[in-house]
Amino acid sequence: MSVPCVAVERERGEAVRERLAEAGVLDGDHQIAVDGDTIYIPVTDPAAVPADLDAAVVERDAAERDRPRTPAEILGYEPSLERLGDIVIVDEDDEGRAREIADAVMASDLPCETVLNRASPIEGELRVRRWDVLAGNGTETVHREYGHEFLLDVAEVYFSPRLATERHRVVEQVDSGEAAIDMFAGVGPYAVPMASRGADVVACDLNERAVEYLRENAVRNGVADRVTAIAGDVREITEEYAEAADRLVMNLPHSADAFLDTAVALAGDDCVVHYYDIQHEDDPFGPGRRAIRAAAGDEYEVAVETERVVRSYAPHEYNVCLDVRLTRI
Repeated sequence: MSVPCVAVERERGEAVRERLAEAGVLDGDHQIAVDGDTIYIPVTDPAAVPADLDAAVVERDAAERDRPRTPAEILGYEPSLERLGDIVIVDEDDEGRAREIADAVMASDLPCETVLNRASPIEGELRVRRWDVLAGNGTETVHREYGHEFLLDVAEVYFSPRLATERHRVVEQVDSGEAAIDMFAGVGPYAVPMASRGADVVACDLNERAVEYLRENAVRNGVADRVTAIAGDVREITEEYAEAADRLVMNLPHSADAFLDTAVALAGDDCVVHYYDIQHEDDPFGPGRRAIRAAAGDEYEVAVETERVVRSYAPHEYNVCLDVRLTRI
């Protein structure tokens, strides 16, 4: 098919392409071609090509670009979407707009079996939310993250794919042979990868369905022999696992401080604690530092090794992590 193309020297090709994109005249439906020392860049409107490019516009056959059709191309705007396995999650208060987005997602080339809209905030002790199913018929999926698979049902367990990078950061610190305790384990996004690195992991959660998925995920990822999954309050295992942990994960940011006495009781002689918190931007780390030092008392030396903002949680509030080493005195 013959289309208008800007013809320029190959060495100028990338700079000219960027300028055409900025001007809004780059034709994304046809392929750029090279012939000898000249590159031919398809454009949508020859009259709108910036004059200062000092480039000729010629008619030339150009192959159509084979590219996926996105929801944004269908809608004419970029919707806010989150992927979790083969589920696409939207977050829209307007039901009509939510269904419009769902229809576009299903009509696009985006791999997807179900589209959900958040119908409630995270609720209750088990930290789950309600969902509106806009397309498809299921809330169970398999999420893949850094080489691991996690089977889960978003209607029955808490799981945030947005924390993948943070989980990987923590897991990369784990050494083979460690004894780790994941105090609020969910379906295992910390516990399973830690076991994959050779740690022996005790993983505890109040949500019995989450623990069922955790056990399944340990099997799926070949680490069932190194994961002990326990359904119940982590405070109930303090006596059995007292002073056992080389590493503790405390990913319950709204109320982890209430479990610091338990964490200290579980900590071994040299233990790293990954403590998650939500605090105001004016002092995001101070409350956590003070709470940990108060819980450790005179029993441990407390060294804060890392203070990290994980993400913005709400206006002027951050979800943060403190990596803290407890060394018995």
